[in-house]
Formats: sequence, C-alpha cells, structure tokens
Amino acid sequence: MKTITFAVPCYNSADYMDKCIESILACDDGSGDIEILIVDDGSTKDATPQKADEWHERYPNIIYAIHKENGGHGSAVNVGLANARGRYFKVVDSDDWLDCDAMQVVMRYLRRQSELREACDLVIANYVYEKVYEGTRTAIDYKNVFPTDCEFTWDDVGNFKPSQYLLMHSVIYRTELLRDVGLVLPEHCFYVDNIFVYVPLPAVCSIRYFDVDMYRYFIGREGQSVNEETMKGRIDQQLRVTRFMIDAVDLDADVVQKKLRRYMEGYLSMMMCICSVFLRMINTKESEYKRKEIWDYLRKQRALMYPHIRHNVLNLGTNIPSAAGRRVGLGGYRLAQKIFKFN
Repeated sequence: MKTITFAVPCYNSADYMDKCIESILACDDGSGDIEILIVDDGSTKDATPQKADEWHERYPNIIYAIHKENGGHGSAVNVGLANARGRYFKVVDSDDWLDCDAMQVVMRYLRRQSELREACDLVIANYVYEKVYEGTRTAIDYKNVFPTDCEFTWDDVGNFKPSQYLLMHSVIYRTELLRDVGLVLPEHCFYVDNIFVYVPLPAVCSIRYFDVDMYRYFIGREGQSVNEETMKGRIDQQLRVTRFMIDAVDLDADVVQKKLRRYMEGYLSMMMCICSVFLRMINTKESEYKRKEIWDYLRKQRALMYPHIRHNVLNLGTNIPSAAGRRVGLGGYRLAQKIFKFN
C-alpha cells in the first residue's frame, strides 16, 4: 500500500499540468510510497493525454495515467478514488500546486500514520489563494480553530470565521473512510468539491492539523469555475450541488457532535447564501423563482434545520424582500468580500 494517492483531474490542462505534477513529485522521499493518478477526463483540445502518458513513462512506479470519457471534475475524482492504493487520498487540481516545504511536514506525519493499524481520519493544513489578477496571495489558516500539536476530535474544535470553511484544498482524507461512506460525486457538474469536503465529516473521528501553507489555489484563469460571470452561467449546477448536500446529511439525525453540527450548519448556510446571491445578481423572474424554490426545498426536506439556516445572518442579509432589499444584500456581499478577502 502507498502512503498517499494524489488524484489530479485534468481536462485540456497541457499548458499548466506539469507544474502541478512536479510539485507533487517533490513529496516522494525516494521510496516510491506516493502515487499520482493523472485522470484525463476526455481531453480533446490539447496534448493532455500525451503528457499524461509521458509522465507515466518517466515514473512508471509512481505516476499512472487514466484516460476516460468526459464526465466532469466529480467523475474524475470518483475514478481516482476507485483506483487509489494509498492509505490517504488527496485531490490536486491541475492548475494548482503543492508547497514543497509544507508537504515535507505533512508527509512525515502521513508516513508514520501509514504504519499504524488505526490511522488518523482527516489531516488538515492551510491553503493560499494565488490571485493572478490582483498579484496578491491570501493565506487561509485555522490556528484559531484547531489545536496545532496533537490529534483531536470535533469536541476540541473552536469557532470558524466566515472565511475559514474547509475546502478540498485543505483536506487529506483516509481513503477507506471515503469508501466506507460511499462517497460518489455527481458527474457533469462543477462545485462538487463542496460535497467532497462536507458529506464525509460525520464519519471523521480523529483529526490532525498542521499550520503550514500546503496548497496553492490559482485564481484568475479565464473561464475558471469560480469566476463570477461563470458562476452565474452555471447557477443550476450550484443549485444541484446544494440540493445534494441537503439530501446527503440530516444534521438533526446524523450528527451527534454539537460543534460539528454547528460547523456543517454554517457551511450549508454559506451554500444557500451563494445560491441566493448569484440568483439575485442574475435578477430575472426565473432566477427569483429558483431562489424561492431552493429555500422551499430546504424547508420541505429538512424542516428542523430550516429555521436555523434561514435566520442565519448571512441569509437574512441576502434574502431581504424587494428591489431595495436586493441592493442591500448584494452590497453586503461585496463588503464581506473586501473584509474577509474570500474568493
């Protein structure tokens, strides 16, 4: 068994995938205990398939190329997880990269854990927004949330700030935990990373946090899924993911740890806020209908949870009735962007 599997979903990524893969290769200590799965998700416009094969030829015992029909980011993650041989599983998007020094710290811990019968379920580290259009970097850490020198449980967790939600970039799961919860991401859909980092959490019993800037998240590529105009065009996929999360976990029935429940409730509130904000940005009769529809869906599916999320300060501000309320809500969103520097 490998210590860790790095899954790298690639779709027409030839221009930038090399930097990503090179950064992951730096995690190898010479023993070949890491595995890199380059998942070519039906690339057709560039040399991504050829590059994937070339990487395998250069490192046949570490890097493996998997070619599949196009199914979207979630489909590529699913294939990576199905083929993973590592004790741990980490997704690295092909336009992002890992920090070498930070990964040396994390890898030492993972290698020790791989020797244990019962390994830690979830390893967390910081990530950095590399904002190319601003020429700035914004590091997201969790020093105020997690202990830094020991393994811990949800009972030991502090309060998350609005900018501190766990993203796919900051987490490394134990592979079998993901398989045990039956994690399968929707295909042909963006924003499924929210499902990846949300649905398995109730199964996590042990956690370790490292205050190092592990993951470099590239922001600003044209057409990137988190681009604001792109998000408005893909709002139906954001709604699909949010419904999936509502259905996947009943916080009242399935989550007994109070602090975890509070965190997951906050995360779902944030997802509902994103839906409301972008639907109000679109500002059509259809978008307004969809905004009401997603809130009705939450109320019908999770009646006990609905009041907590609907009256969350995020959603009170972004769902004020009337045109004036819309302007106030969007103004608050813009202000929050500047204060908390979230993407």
